[in-house]
Amino acid sequence: MNIAVIGLGLIGASFCKAIKARTEHTCYGMDTNGQSVEKALADGSIDFAITNENIHLLSVMDITIIGLHPRTAIQFVLDNLQHFSKGSIVTDTCGIKTSIVDALEDKLQSRGVHFVGAHPMAGREFSGYDYSLATLFDGASFIVTPTQNTDSKALETVTELARRIGFGKIATATPEKHDRIIAYTSQLAHVVSNAYVKSETLLERSGFSAGSFLDLTRVARLNEHMWTELFMDNKAPLLQEIDTILANIKAYRDALANGDEATLKNLLRVGRELKEESMKHDVNKRK
Repeated sequence: MNIAVIGLGLIGASFCKAIKARTEHTCYGMDTNGQSVEKALADGSIDFAITNENIHLLSVMDITIIGLHPRTAIQFVLDNLQHFSKGSIVTDTCGIKTSIVDALEDKLQSRGVHFVGAHPMAGREFSGYDYSLATLFDGASFIVTPTQNTDSKALETVTELARRIGFGKIATATPEKHDRIIAYTSQLAHVVSNAYVKSETLLERSGFSAGSFLDLTRVARLNEHMWTELFMDNKAPLLQEIDTILANIKAYRDALANGDEATLKNLLRVGRELKEESMKHDVNKRK
């Protein structure tokens, strides 16, 4: 197959590298950063480059993977609707799905192009082409968000490609369910981590921090441009999760301020038990 990857950042370039390392497909790449394109051609991550001058090459693609920030992804597809060939597949890598699917599915379908919403659950603390890896997706979860209009063969083609390049689990959800859950599992974690490092104590931590500090602060080093889009475009589910954690934090604070050891101990016990229960659930799901 001919596969185009639009956007050669961490995720897009890792798709290219994994496709070339593990499949026989021909890979095309496009990015506004000319150096990233040059590097991809030089190291064999892509076979050919797509530019604004030869954007018509999209017409020979079997799959086009849009690896751009959400609003840019939508704009790119809408600006190039005429170039996608009938029967081809367009998929994306965005961390939100409802707004992407709503904006693109009908537009592409009206031209006979299949759209499959997707979200690769993988990443690193660093972004950009230089940090991309052919092994980035090994064992990771690949979420697809089909609707009642999604072509079953297109969905199968996208999920099979995901398996071949290393993803260990294919998860399926509606776009709305994806966004509700991802607000908790990913977006809230980034909010909490980013807020946590704003303590004045941060710069005094040398020699006083270990695994728990590293775990909690890892994703504070984020791309504020992308995450602002993700948060704003998933506002309602994220606000609900933020309100929930604020209420929970207040319960701990109140117990501590009131010297209420029994309540504090109970809060800690419930949290521990919920974590242990979730771990059992994860083990059972893997069996």
